[in-house]
Amino acid sequence: HVQLVESGGGPVQSGGSLRLACKPTTITYDRRCMGWFRQAPEKEPEGVAVMDTARGNPYYADSVNGRFTISQDNAKATVYLQMSSLKPEDIAMYYCAAKSLRCDFGGGPFDLRQYDGWGQGTQVTVS
Repeated sequence: HVQLVESGGGPVQSGGSLRLACKPTTITYDRRCMGWFRQAPEKEPEGVAVMDTARGNPYYADSVNGRFTISQDNAKATVYLQMSSLKPEDIAMYYCAAKSLRCDFGGGPFDLRQYDGWGQGTQVTVS
């Protein structure tokens, strides 16, 4: 399984912004679909945003659409999650995920079972 490294989490005030970054430790990994999931305390993990890295098109969960933006820097093999207008309900551990297959926007882009690369997570706290 590919290893991913996240960075950028931390505490922020309600209404503030944070940017998360995710980079594979193996640059040659075919990361056709990369994205972000999160898990709040005592809740099931949920998808936040994913991106088809070949086409650059994103997909967002309804809960973050309009507030979060996923983007990529191919030269750095890095995917970012710009989070704005953060709310207390955004508090969670955020995980980067990747897979070599396409994102399957029409089916289940947030099906965790399809992702074979995961990071250790970065905590986001909103107060």
